Amino acid sequence: MSIKDVAKKANVSTATVSHVINETRFVSESTKVKVFQAMKELDYKPNLVAKSLRSRKSMTIGLIVPMMHMDTSNFFFMSIANGIETIVKQKGYNLILGNSHEDLHTELEQIKLFNTQLIDGLIIAPTALDISQYEGVFSGDYPVIFIDRKPQGYDGDLVMADGYQGTFQAIETLIMKGYERIGFISGYLGITTSDERLRGYKEAHERYRLEVKPSLIQESHPNFQEGYNLAKKLIIEEQVRALFVSNNVMTMGVLRYINEQQIKIPEQIAIIGFDNYDWMKITNPPLSVVEQPSYEIGEKAVHVLLERIEKGRSDKKSILLPTQLISRDSV
Repeated sequence: MSIKDVAKKANVSTATVSHVINETRFVSESTKVKVFQAMKELDYKPNLVAKSLRSRKSMTIGLIVPMMHMDTSNFFFMSIANGIETIVKQKGYNLILGNSHEDLHTELEQIKLFNTQLIDGLIIAPTALDISQYEGVFSGDYPVIFIDRKPQGYDGDLVMADGYQGTFQAIETLIMKGYERIGFISGYLGITTSDERLRGYKEAHERYRLEVKPSLIQESHPNFQEGYNLAKKLIIEEQVRALFVSNNVMTMGVLRYINEQQIKIPEQIAIIGFDNYDWMKITNPPLSVVEQPSYEIGEKAVHVLLERIEKGRSDKKSILLPTQLISRDSV
């Protein structure tokens, strides 16, 4: 593989490729991106280029999170991003944000784009269920930290909230107050966060020797309408007397149905949501919730990443931050 192959792939002259590599003349950013992308795709790394890619610091960190719509479902990831940005700015770095839209193909394209921009490190809330789906995608030139979710087979740096512990505490509280038919509403299972919350639900039942009834466990697309639909199903068909909603935007849909039907909280049904936002304090009555430290997840992740970038630390870190049940008047 030669510089001519790179030039042909990028549709530029060999002189332009040389100028990009050696920084001997001004080249537009769009052309640089094409050249670096071609080098990546062709795996063109002569010693000079390899040295350049290893030693050059762009002072830029990438962040990829799954935000599907511009609504309250994004509060969690935006809070994480704020935690990251605060530390990044203090340390003199820039932050570039990518949105995977909860789609693996889009996420992989985002990673490839970041590879061309010579980022110093990447923080990502993965959409893949298995780490093998990322094979050959990360360039290896920068450290990667996973947040919020852990794909099967992943053993690298990870920062997550303990959804299991918070859910167990919430379900235990409901059981201790005498509730037995407790509905569980979730976004799609199969990702770490949803599965861990379901594990907390099941193990709290088992601890208190209550049957785990599959019909009381409902999953669907994590949006407002499905929260509404699943609340209706559980209340009418299953006659639940308490609901645990493991997704914040679905909690809004649940409340819409309960309010439409003029069902009294907590006299006729108890409810505990997941995540703590200001709107949950002003509902009637205010909602009990499991709060997860989203801002702190961002802070911890970027601290680990900067240790990799600036100190060359190689030991793997897996950080599990505690969640907390905040009791209000909905139970």
